[in-house]
Amino acid sequence: MFERLSTVPDAQELLERAFRRGSKAVKAAGDDAAFVGTAGGVLATALSSIVRRFPTFEKLPEFYYDLVDAVVGVDQLRISLSRVGWAAKQIRRISREYMRSPRGAGERRSALGRMASVVKSIDEDLAFLNEASARLREIPGIDPSLPTIIIAGYPNVGKSSFLAMVTRARPEIASYPFTTQGLIVGHITMKDKRYQILDTPGLLDRPLSERNEIERQAIAAMRHLRGVVLFLIDPTGHCGYPLDAQHRLLEEIKSWLELPVVVAYNKSDIPSDHPRDGIRISTLTGDGVQETLEICLSIMSAESRL
Repeated sequence: MFERLSTVPDAQELLERAFRRGSKAVKAAGDDAAFVGTAGGVLATALSSIVRRFPTFEKLPEFYYDLVDAVVGVDQLRISLSRVGWAAKQIRRISREYMRSPRGAGERRSALGRMASVVKSIDEDLAFLNEASARLREIPGIDPSLPTIIIAGYPNVGKSSFLAMVTRARPEIASYPFTTQGLIVGHITMKDKRYQILDTPGLLDRPLSERNEIERQAIAAMRHLRGVVLFLIDPTGHCGYPLDAQHRLLEEIKSWLELPVVVAYNKSDIPSDHPRDGIRISTLTGDGVQETLEICLSIMSAESRL
């Protein structure tokens, strides 16, 4: 989604690059005017290219729009991109004015000085865009159009083990800028249909009241995914969290994430007081795992036909 983004140079780097090219153009053309024309063209093209590489936010899927807003802030991005676009137009205007006027050494210095002032005036915007570019490139590919199983629950309840078992492959582990461990994305194909499985360490593993604003925004982005939530519970206490706390987290997730929820009690291989009305699984032995997956897939298939 953000693979076109690259490092954004600062004002000094842009000016040095443009003036270097301008000096070479003077030597090649034997005309001082080539300096301003070439330097202005290099600056305007570089600035316009920075703006073009960023996505058009109105065309982003809602899921990614909310993620971008969570990670770097859409409003600040728009402001900085607008200022860089303005600078490109100003550089072109200064270059045209210079080419239309009587051209001496004084006029050349004046034109280059005005260009430098314009570029330096957006140095903070360039720095912000460079940081934003680096952070957005960290966001891995999650396809909001694919039916998705979102695995939730406290740490150490078996979420990653479930994903690894059903995908039968090493899952893709990708760090988001707003998680402590990184989201884990896996894919399966059943009856020629592709599904996405998303483990959520660092996000859906503790109450919203304990979240910072960026984490809350990132969690809110998940409302744009379509599919089902698989909430895993460890009733044995081996995960380090009491059963009542796990149930409270389950009810909280149900209250804001408007997706069907499947609840499975993991670690059935360990003796404990399992609820009689819950799905029992063991991600160690595999008992109940495939059946739970099929329940999730059947719910998504039924939802897609509505």
